[in-house]
Amino acid sequence: MNLIPHVIDGRETESRQSSRFSTVDPYTRRPWAEVALGGREEAGLAVTAARRAFDEGPWPRMGYAERGAILHRLADLVEANIDELSLADTTDMGKPVSDTRGKDVPRSAYNFRFFADHARLSAAEALPMDSGHHAYTRFEPAGVVAAIAPWNFPLMLETWKIAPALAWGNTVVLKPAEQTPASASLLARLALEAGMPPGVLNVVHGYGPGSVGEALTRDPRVDRITFTGESATGRAIAGAAAANLTPVSFELGGKGANLVFADADLDLAASWSIKAIFSNAGQVCLAGSRLFVQREVYQEFLDRFIAAAEALVPGDPKDPATQLGPLASEEHYAKVKAYLDGVPGEGGKIATGGVGAEGLFVRPTVVLDAPPTARVRREEIFGPVAVVTPFDTENEAVAAANDTPYGLNAMVFTENLSRAHRVSAALKAGTVWTNCFFIRDLRAPFGGVGDSGLGREGGTYSREFFTEPKAVVMAIDTNR
Repeated sequence: MNLIPHVIDGRETESRQSSRFSTVDPYTRRPWAEVALGGREEAGLAVTAARRAFDEGPWPRMGYAERGAILHRLADLVEANIDELSLADTTDMGKPVSDTRGKDVPRSAYNFRFFADHARLSAAEALPMDSGHHAYTRFEPAGVVAAIAPWNFPLMLETWKIAPALAWGNTVVLKPAEQTPASASLLARLALEAGMPPGVLNVVHGYGPGSVGEALTRDPRVDRITFTGESATGRAIAGAAAANLTPVSFELGGKGANLVFADADLDLAASWSIKAIFSNAGQVCLAGSRLFVQREVYQEFLDRFIAAAEALVPGDPKDPATQLGPLASEEHYAKVKAYLDGVPGEGGKIATGGVGAEGLFVRPTVVLDAPPTARVRREEIFGPVAVVTPFDTENEAVAAANDTPYGLNAMVFTENLSRAHRVSAALKAGTVWTNCFFIRDLRAPFGGVGDSGLGREGGTYSREFFTEPKAVVMAIDTNR
C-alpha cells in the first residue's frame, strides 16, 4: 500500500516511531494508502525547520520577483500534475473527479499565480509630513505560519492559505486534515521541484487535540495561525494561541441563507441554488442550506428545485459523469443521517432525498415546514440538505436570514436593483452573492462574522495578516 509521508526540511520522512494510520476511500470504504502519523515531536521538528528557514535562509530575503518566479513554477507543476492531484483528493474524500480536475486543481494553481503577482505589484504608503520628516510603510513577512486545512476542499484551501503566506516571504508548516492527506504531500514535493528552499514549506500529518494540531497552535515559535474548520475547533485554537498572543485568521462554520424574491429569474435562481447546496454533496461551509422563497413563487420555484435535485447523478466519484459522490467518512455520514432522522420529530418533512440504500451516500434532500427552532434549520449539517421556507415580505426574509449565530455568506435572487443593494447591505454575512454563487475575486475580503470566523483573507487583507506592517519615519530637513 502507498505511503504518504511527512515533508520536513526538504525531506520526505516517516514519523520517528514509524507510526502510521490509514486513509480511507469513502466510495469503496476501504483503506487505499498508509499515512505517516505525526505527533508533538514531528510538529516540533517542522517548526524548527520553518524557523531556521525564515531566520537564516534565503526565502524571506528574496525579492518579490524571485519568490514569485518560484511560485509560478510551482503553479506550472500543479497544472502538469493535474491527474495525480485531482485523483488524490477524489480518492481521499469522494469528491467527483469532474470537480477536482475541472475546478479545484486549476484554482489551486491560480492561487499561487495570483498571490505571487499581488505581492510583487502591491503598493505601500508614502506619507509626507509637515515637520521636515517623511514617513513610509513596509510590509515585512511575519515569520512562521501554521496552516491547518479542512477536508472538504483539500488542495484548494491548502493553497489558499499557503500561497499568500509564501508570497509575502513567510515559511509554513501545513497540517492537512487527517481525512485528506495525499494532495498536501504531493504539493510539498512539487514545491521542492519548483526550487523552493528546504524548510520553507513543511507538511506534517496527524490529528488535532493532543497531536500535531495542538502542538502547532501552542508553539511560541509560530507567528501566525490560519485555520479553516468547525467553529468549536476554532475556539479551541483561539484559546491555545492566546497564551502566546499569536494572531489568528479563522474561516469557520456557516449556515448560508439564500433569498429568492418573487421578481427573480426562477430558472437562474433554481440553477444556482442547486449548485449552492448540492455541490460537493453539501460539504461546503458556504452552502446555501437555508432557502427562503417568497410565497408568490414558492410552489413554482419548489417544483423546479426538487426536479433539478432529483436529476443529479450519484455514483463513483472517479467517473466523470458523476455529479454527487458519497460523504467523506463514516463518521460524517452518521452525523448527517442523525439530522435527517430527527426531521419528523421537529415538525418538518422530507419532500425528497434522504440516505441512500448503499454506502455513504445521502441523496439531495429537501426539507419543508421546519420551524425556526429545528436543528436542521439552525445547525450546520454539512451535507446535501436544503431547508426551504416561504416568506412574505423583504423585512421578514432579512430577519429570518439573520436569525443565526453564523454569518459567512448569503445569496439574493432578484431583478430589482434597489432591493439587491438594500438586502445585501442588511444581511449579516461576510459575502453576499446576488444572482450567482461562489464567484470569487481574490482581491476581495473573504471570511465571516459571528461563529463563522475571525478576520479576512484575500488581496491586501492577506497581506495585512501575513506581514508585520512597519512605519519608517525619516528626517528630510535635519535643520528643523
